[in-house]
This record gives sequence, C-alpha cells and structure tokens, in this order.
Amino acid sequence: MMFPVAGPRLPNQPSCFLFRPRSIFFRRIIIWSIRNILRQPLLGRRPSGSENSMRIAMIGAGYVGVTTAACLAELGHELVCYEIDTERVARLSAGELPFFEPGLAEMMRAQMGRGRLTFTASLENAAANAEAVFIAVGTPSAADGDIDLSFVEAAAAQLAPHLPHGAVVVIKSTVSAGTARMIRELIAEERRALDVSVASNPEFLREGSAIADFMEPDRIVIGCDDPHSEALLREVYRPLVDRGAPLLATSSCNAELIKHAANALLAVKIGFVNDVADLCEAVGADALAVAEGIGLDRRIGKAFLMPGPGYGGSCFPKDTRAFAAIGRRNGAPQALVETLAERNERRKAAIARRIVSRAGLTRGSVVAVLGLAFKANTDDVRESAALTIIETLQRQGVRVRAHDPQARHTAARHLRDVTFCACPYEALKGADAVAVLTEWPEYRELDAARMAEAMAGDRVFDFRNILDPVPMAAAGLVLQRVGNGTDERVRAPQRQHVPGAGVLDRRVAAPRDL
Repeated sequence: MMFPVAGPRLPNQPSCFLFRPRSIFFRRIIIWSIRNILRQPLLGRRPSGSENSMRIAMIGAGYVGVTTAACLAELGHELVCYEIDTERVARLSAGELPFFEPGLAEMMRAQMGRGRLTFTASLENAAANAEAVFIAVGTPSAADGDIDLSFVEAAAAQLAPHLPHGAVVVIKSTVSAGTARMIRELIAEERRALDVSVASNPEFLREGSAIADFMEPDRIVIGCDDPHSEALLREVYRPLVDRGAPLLATSSCNAELIKHAANALLAVKIGFVNDVADLCEAVGADALAVAEGIGLDRRIGKAFLMPGPGYGGSCFPKDTRAFAAIGRRNGAPQALVETLAERNERRKAAIARRIVSRAGLTRGSVVAVLGLAFKANTDDVRESAALTIIETLQRQGVRVRAHDPQARHTAARHLRDVTFCACPYEALKGADAVAVLTEWPEYRELDAARMAEAMAGDRVFDFRNILDPVPMAAAGLVLQRVGNGTDERVRAPQRQHVPGAGVLDRRVAAPRDL
C-alpha cells in the first residue's frame, strides 16, 4: 500500500532514543499533554453486551493487515481496515480476497457477515473511536538491504491528527529496532501532545498456515514502553492467552529485534542443512537421514531441516538482509547472516546450472518446472527460487514449461517467454527434464508411468524430496533428489525391475516451515 509522505521527515533508520527532558520541546509537550488530559475523557467505553470486544483499526490491507484483522475479528473484536487503494477496498468489501491463503477468505466473509470487520478508504473513519490502531504497511528493502520505513512514517504522520486521546498505536510491520520510539516522537510532534502510546507487536505468520499460526501461536510478543499500552495489548490477546498461548511482554526495542533475530536463525538452519545436503551428495550419503538424526536432538529440533533449492518469500530474504544491515549500521556486524544471504542466492543459480549439466541440456532443450511459489499453499513468488532458476535456465538457451496450482498469475508478472500450463502433465509434454521446485501435495501423487510417457527425456530433479524413487525407477526415470548422493547412480535398466532394500522410500511430510 502507498502513503504519500506528509509532515516533517525524520531519520529513516532510528536508534533507540527518548525525549530529552531538558529540551524546550519536551516541556511544551508536557504542558500540552496535561491540558489534553484535563479536557478529554479516556477511551474505554465499549458497547453494551461486548465486554471483551475492543474497537481496533488496521492500517494496511495487505497480507499481514487482512489476515490479522480477520483473526482479531474472529476473537470478537470490532475491526475497521483502512486501505488507500479504493479498488482493493471495493474487492475486499465484496468479500474477494486479493491473494491466496487457505481458509482466510471464508473467515473474512464470516466476520464481515457478523458486522465485526469492515473496509474503508477513509483514514479518519478508520481511526475514529479506535482504542488500538495497528500499522501493517509495507517495509521494503532499501538498496543496501536495510529497511525502508517511509510508509510507516507516512502512515503515522497522517494518523496523528485523527487518533483519539489515549489510543495505542501498534506497529505490526517488520521494522528496525527503535522504530516504535521514533514513531512515538513523530506522532507527539504532529499532535503537540504526549497522549498516544506506541507499541510493537511483531507478526510470526507463515504463508500457507497463517490462521493456525495466529490462533495457536508459539508465542505472542508485545513490546511496550508504558503500562497503558501493555494493559491494552494484553486485553487484545486475552482470548488467546486464556487458551494457553504464551505471551511475552518486553520493551518495544526488544520486540522489534526478536522478529529479525528469530527469522535470521531459522534461515541459518535452512542454509546449514542445504550445505549438509551438498556434502551428502559429494560423499554418497542421504541428507534426509542425516537431518532426521540431527533433528532428534531436542536442543536442535526437526523444524527447518529440510534441504531444498534455497529459501524465498516475503520474509526470510528481506529480514536476513535487514538484520545484517542493522548490524553494520550499529557497529555489530552479523557475519554469519551476511554469508548466509549471499550463499542462498548463489545456490538458486547453481541449481539451474546443475540441471543443465546433469541432464546434458543444450540450447533449445525443454525443462518442465513444477512449482513457482516459494512454498506450498501460497501464491507468493517473491524471491522464489523458481524465478531465479528459470531465468538462469533461459540464459543458457533452455525453454521452460511451467505449472503451479496457485501462483501462475503472480509468476507471470515476473517471467517472460515461459509457457504456463494448466496441469503438471501438460508441462511435462516433450520435456527433456523436470524440476520439482515447490512441495505442492498434487506433485507427490504424480503417476511415474504417465510422466515417462509425456517426457522426451528421463531426468527428474526433485528439489523438495517428495517423489517416491521406487515407481520412478520402475518407469525408467532417473530421479535425483536434493542431498542424496546415491541417486546419480540409481536407475532401473528394465521397467519390470524394482530395486531392493538398497533403495528406500523417502516420502516425507510437506515441509510447511520453508
């Protein structure tokens, strides 16, 4: 969503700072605040019969904004979601979700039907009488990898005159450490009063399982620098806490850093297991077995130990770059994360070159790509490995036929000269090789004999480890799984021959965590 920048421009990348108590500005703010407190009643009067319901405004109707608004309405709160794009507001108001997320459209329409969720293009109407105002606007990467806070700053500046006295502004967007305190000063300067609190409440939603992540969270993190904002956010999330959800209350600066550090660590696990997979291929080992043995250690755990083509999406690439940039800016370089981000991008291009070399492809060869989204159960292709792999293949003169059950149209905005197909078998028609890049459930059920009949070649590259090697070998296909050092030499010379105990069935659960 776009906000025209209004009001005085503050430094884009804040450090943790507060008002200087001896400044003239600070004394004037205190006087204004006292006057406003005497003049205006505090928020808190709620509609009768809705003791636990709170009036909440959501600024930004993107993925995080709509998902959070619908889930908060599901908890019983009254939500008004503001979006500057009037066409998007019209679509949402008609019950049309502009992106794919399992179960969200149904939840959104149900809450709209109960009158708990509405959409508006009027910022004033959204903020009117709101007890909490969540900011969930975009925070894209700057050229150096740092976070561009201009949309957050502009949203806060435009909100300031419309905020009710005593409201709490909650930053849901992923931001740099110290942003909440900077936004508090920006709003205070715009209002000439210190009557609005600003808190941080980072989101931990995974695309494809966002509703479950919200309703059954590993933890709820609220970053508050005053008792009022903490009490309000505890009330917002009380229905989840009453069900047993852990809630961590800390400072806003800590909360902002928790989000970046958590995503950086998860990305490190992915990068590590991908490097282990390369080693397994070199020495003839099986990365799935190695990862299983690692994950059984309770200190490590099994999550995010699934080798693949490299992480992508809207969070990990952006957040690892930002975490590294924040470290550089503050004189605390994050060398491990810096290296991780570079290696992750190199891995995607290297996989494309691996397909060309191992399949013996030449200019004019055809590769079928199954999966364009960065993971299953989403139509998001932002920084998807598939985009880089396809573009690298095309630079080698390879033609690409592609299929994805949800991401076809979003991918088409980023790719050229790709033949998009309605079903996987159509994509396989005449292909010299196939690359499985997204772990969609329907790809697990592909019929090996039908694949072999459709293809011109016999190479199947499974970069998600979801295909069963036994029927592939029986169909005469050469299956090469990521991290498996034996696949290069495994091929059934005759279709009636089925390998014995030396070839195991490596089917695994869909890696939702990637």
